[in-house]
Amino acid sequence: MSVQVEQLEGNKAKMTIEVAADKVTKALDQAYRKNKNRIAVPGFRKGKAPRKFLEKYYGNDLFYGDAVDILIDEAYPEAYDEVDLDIVSRPEVDVEQIEEGKPFIFTAEVELKPPVTLGEYKGIEVKWVDREVTEADIDEEVERERATNGRIVTVDEPAKEGDTVDIDYEGFTDGKAFDGGKAEGHKLILGSHSFIDTFEDQLVGKSAGDEVDVNVTFPDEYHAPDLAGKPALFKVKVNGVERRELPEVDDDYVQEISEFDTVEEYRDDLKERLTKRKNDAARREQEDEALEKLADASEVEISKGMLELQTNNMINEYANQVMGNGIGFSQYMQMTGMTVDKLRAQMEPDAMQRTKVSLCLEEIAKQENIEVTDEDVDKKITEMAERYQMNAEEMKKDMPEGELASFKEQIRMEKAIDIVMDNIKEIKE
Repeated sequence: MSVQVEQLEGNKAKMTIEVAADKVTKALDQAYRKNKNRIAVPGFRKGKAPRKFLEKYYGNDLFYGDAVDILIDEAYPEAYDEVDLDIVSRPEVDVEQIEEGKPFIFTAEVELKPPVTLGEYKGIEVKWVDREVTEADIDEEVERERATNGRIVTVDEPAKEGDTVDIDYEGFTDGKAFDGGKAEGHKLILGSHSFIDTFEDQLVGKSAGDEVDVNVTFPDEYHAPDLAGKPALFKVKVNGVERRELPEVDDDYVQEISEFDTVEEYRDDLKERLTKRKNDAARREQEDEALEKLADASEVEISKGMLELQTNNMINEYANQVMGNGIGFSQYMQMTGMTVDKLRAQMEPDAMQRTKVSLCLEEIAKQENIEVTDEDVDKKITEMAERYQMNAEEMKKDMPEGELASFKEQIRMEKAIDIVMDNIKEIKE
């Protein structure tokens, strides 16, 4: 195989790829074997007619289409590895010659990584973010965990906000019951605002056994058009009132829910966790701001192919997230009224920004001569293995070569981000 490269305008190149004639014959034979059982010829059982006879009967180019696909699928990756080009798009392929006994010749036009003129990446000004953990923050976290560890008890007292009431109800408009307005044994948290208008407010102060007339008005944009904007009466019976009983925060409680012996040790640990959480959140916030400013201050032309590739990747990521929640992507799109075109239009601005930031970070890595060592890889894999409770050596051994290369590039980009973030200037407003 031979490859010739022609540089084109607009960060593009055209590869002319020539494949030996004997591989053309092999590809035609492979195409014949793939299709022979689907082709009928008088006088032969399906799959028994020789290739030459089929070509004579249906035309010499009968198997050219599949043979071209076979040859390109094999030759293009080899050509990609052979040429010294930063290719950032799928190839636009054009077949120039396909004939048995002659070399196969095709061209592949590709987009190349564009040059980047970096803005100043050291000393980027970002907003100061408060990282202090106060006693009030710790108290709030104590109460959050206290609520999590509370138990639900039935109380013989009037309901108050935050309580759960067990109710039977039936709704009426214009004196008539309406569809979907009746339920028994429904659990409703007062203050959750899960029911319309002031429905929940009118149950505050009611006790088990009370029967209440609840008057409400449906919203003007209610999902059921026949109820939208209408006043309604709900006849409600309160079956019971449940309340979350919170434990007292003392040493016994701390020993029960944690690895610590005293409230003081427990609060110290909460402070440490909250400090890390605030620092991580501040880093993410400032990193987003710094990288956005870096991209805005740099000059780089994003091609249509690069934007399309990044947008497709983001759509695939989004689809995987949706399916990870147990919903088919097509089903989700139908439920939300979304289309791929609409989704693409929504994601393109973010895809443009991601692509620009990525190219800027690559240029920083190049200018700073950033290298990724085996120690860097081992450290990162160890961190991942601990996070997912896996064996680090097995994780590294099972990582395909292509994935390992991508993993190293990710580390390289993280090092470039560290250079930016180590040199930011925090500005208090």
